[in-house]
Amino acid sequence: MENTAIIIAAGLGTRMKSSLPKAAHKLAGREMLRHLTMAAESVFTRVVVVVGPDMPALEALAAPHGVVVQAERLGTAHAARQAEDQFGEGLVAVFYADNPLVSPATMQALLARAQADDAGLVLLAMTPPDPGKYGRLVMRDGYVSRIVEYADATPEERRLTLCNAGGLAGKATDMRRWLAAVKAENAKGEYYLTDIAAIAQAEGVKVAAFEAPYAECMGINSRAELAAAEAALQTRLREAALESGVSMLAPETVFFSADTLLGADVIVGPYVVFGPGVTVEPGAEIKAFSHLEGCVVHSGALIGPYARLRPGADIGPGAHVGNFVEIKAATLGAGAKANHLTYIGDAEIGPGTNIGAGTITCNYDGKAKHKTKIGAKVFIGSNTSLVAPITVGDGALVAAGSTLTGDVAPNTLALGRARQVNKPKRP
Repeated sequence: MENTAIIIAAGLGTRMKSSLPKAAHKLAGREMLRHLTMAAESVFTRVVVVVGPDMPALEALAAPHGVVVQAERLGTAHAARQAEDQFGEGLVAVFYADNPLVSPATMQALLARAQADDAGLVLLAMTPPDPGKYGRLVMRDGYVSRIVEYADATPEERRLTLCNAGGLAGKATDMRRWLAAVKAENAKGEYYLTDIAAIAQAEGVKVAAFEAPYAECMGINSRAELAAAEAALQTRLREAALESGVSMLAPETVFFSADTLLGADVIVGPYVVFGPGVTVEPGAEIKAFSHLEGCVVHSGALIGPYARLRPGADIGPGAHVGNFVEIKAATLGAGAKANHLTYIGDAEIGPGTNIGAGTITCNYDGKAKHKTKIGAKVFIGSNTSLVAPITVGDGALVAAGSTLTGDVAPNTLALGRARQVNKPKRP
């Protein structure tokens, strides 16, 4: 069956106090809108994003999915109706970009419930730790009797814990009819998506509730709520890593990006941060206080403590990157070592090479970046400066304290330092 997900992302998010649209803010290094579209595209035939006017950033984030524009912000039902031409003939589910953590499994379960014969409309529900001012779902005989907003609820209704999470699903033909029947009879003069529940019930249609974990349904309208959602997502990512065979000595101190890939038997020390685009192959170890982003760490490599891998770093099998070493846009061959106080940028380091403490690849001349190439089984002495572009051949030895501006042939000794002179003290 052809099913469609509509994601409403037209909100400005004024409470975020940001120049960015609310749905462009990130959780675990990924924009809120992208969290939802990536989850939805694994479940639905079609994904359509509703944005407000003048939101090119969100339109770009929505790609390659369809985008429709809500020219006037007249409420959530009005926003959903803008995508009516994209509904298709199967089921339609509506989600909100500021509820970005709904999982594919929950989306699939919501659709399965909507396909059952007993209910024509299914509401996504949750039980928050603190129901607060969420709208309550009043249940009767296993179905939703009505949605009551906190401000309109009686003291008894406020004690209910099952709350409306915002998402819903139903047949496309029904959704078109119900959305057309929504009226703006409220103080704000807006068309509310929740009103379709009463419209469906007036037709004799039963409304069901599917309860999902609160951590997937929590809404984000402020920086504080963004931080709370980040904490919930990090918990989910840590649990997934542990389940996949990763060892973490202090999981609560490790921070992941949504796309972090760690192989089995990877060991992660305390206070490690994984930025976007990191892959760590099985058997590697990331020691404490290291920061990785846009890099690949191959099997058996040892990183840190206090190492920084920047985008383009490719650390070979069994290689060592030690404390206070920074690597950017560089490959470190199998078994190579850079154990202390070193910067390697725009470089190729051959297998088995040792980079001494304090070594710098001088890759930037003020206008352009240049490359350093170091062969296999080279020994670079401590406090060496390699002024790129430069090539050091296999088996070469560079004396400590050298500053090199020219190539070094294989199997030679290179010295690029002033001759030591010792003068006696005057009487």
